[in-house]
Amino acid sequence: MSKSATKPAEGKLGVLVVGLGAVTTTFMTGVLMARKGLAKPVGSMTQYDKIRVGKGNDKKYLMYKDVVSMASLDDIVFGAWDVYPANAYESAINAEVLKEKDINPVKDELEAIKPMTAAFDRNYAKRLDGDNVKTVKDRWDMVEQLREDIRSFKANTGVNRCVVLWAASTEVYVPVNEKVHYKLADLEAAMKADDKENIAPSMCYAYAALAEGCPFIMGAPNTTVDIPAMWELAEKTGMPIAGKDFKTGQTLVKSGFAPIIGTRMLGLSGWFSTNILGNRDGLVLDEPANFRTKEVSKLSTLESILVPEEQPDLYSNYYHKVRINYYPPRNDNKEGWDNIDIFGWMGYPMQIKINFLCRDSILAAPLCLDLVLLSDLAARAGRHGIQRFLSFFLKSPMHDYTVDEVPVNHLFQQYTMLKNAIREMGGYEADEEID
Repeated sequence: MSKSATKPAEGKLGVLVVGLGAVTTTFMTGVLMARKGLAKPVGSMTQYDKIRVGKGNDKKYLMYKDVVSMASLDDIVFGAWDVYPANAYESAINAEVLKEKDINPVKDELEAIKPMTAAFDRNYAKRLDGDNVKTVKDRWDMVEQLREDIRSFKANTGVNRCVVLWAASTEVYVPVNEKVHYKLADLEAAMKADDKENIAPSMCYAYAALAEGCPFIMGAPNTTVDIPAMWELAEKTGMPIAGKDFKTGQTLVKSGFAPIIGTRMLGLSGWFSTNILGNRDGLVLDEPANFRTKEVSKLSTLESILVPEEQPDLYSNYYHKVRINYYPPRNDNKEGWDNIDIFGWMGYPMQIKINFLCRDSILAAPLCLDLVLLSDLAARAGRHGIQRFLSFFLKSPMHDYTVDEVPVNHLFQQYTMLKNAIREMGGYEADEEID
């Protein structure tokens, strides 16, 4: 084992979340309950998973915190921005994800988390009408106000480090524009010129976070940090970025199940995925322009796992369709149906049906925790720019499309990348092959 260059996790870790809705309040409540010993952080890799380090007689299976220096749940201090003024307790009750009896033991702590005014543009989420929003002159002013929020939060709480996490709604789809999104100077000029078409509010949050020395995580499918201008800013500030879109229900199933078809050399004729969900996420995604952002994210998973060029007999002509339907009675309990048409020996057809009755925020909360702790770890290890090892947690992993890089979507290859990165940051050899 070589000596690790990763700085130790000393002092408090600020976690600033954009959006204080169902996902965020479930995440916050779970962390606060777990540190009181009243709940278990089930689903969190950083809290439960073990990694092998060494081989042969030297082989050991260790928790992540025993391989690398990691912030503990006790170190976390929460803050948030939201378009609605309700505090975290009121929002948690309103979200109706958790039972009141599972929220009340940490009521005082949740009530103390009052959202800062959000940087918001209603054109990016027409179904939201909150009034807890900033008055801004232009996009650059939006950035400056957010930077001031981060500085104030650090000063008021005394945290040593800070991570910014987007867990707000999906924005309207913003196509990548080379004239604006490829160079940092062009991005900054567009912000100063108040280019509302090419600069989404989420980009202002990301810019502010990176400029203030905070890793930034994009938990929605927005075009935010997956643009070369943001990669340039991340390099300049030495900060990690991760994204995009939390991999919770249906895409998690897809990234784990598609490898079964591919490994067993079965053919695919079609994969139809549909979802029904309520909550604020479903409401926003009921708007076609917002759904387009999500659709691009969800469609990208399969094509990089079952690759037509690699196995033309099996995958040259399959049909892939994704649908999301807003259905208020379900609230946070979304349902994902997958119909998979496969074929086997001599081309004979077969079908697989998957019905995942999942709780969106219950699956997303541990991802928030892991992404925050691992992004903080990456920052202390001096890793900046796109953090590909975090692809495991994300639906549409960031990659450098300017050089035709193909993202890794195969769940088990992603898991290998995650373990290797943690080994390296802990001063061990990254000794697993990604086949």
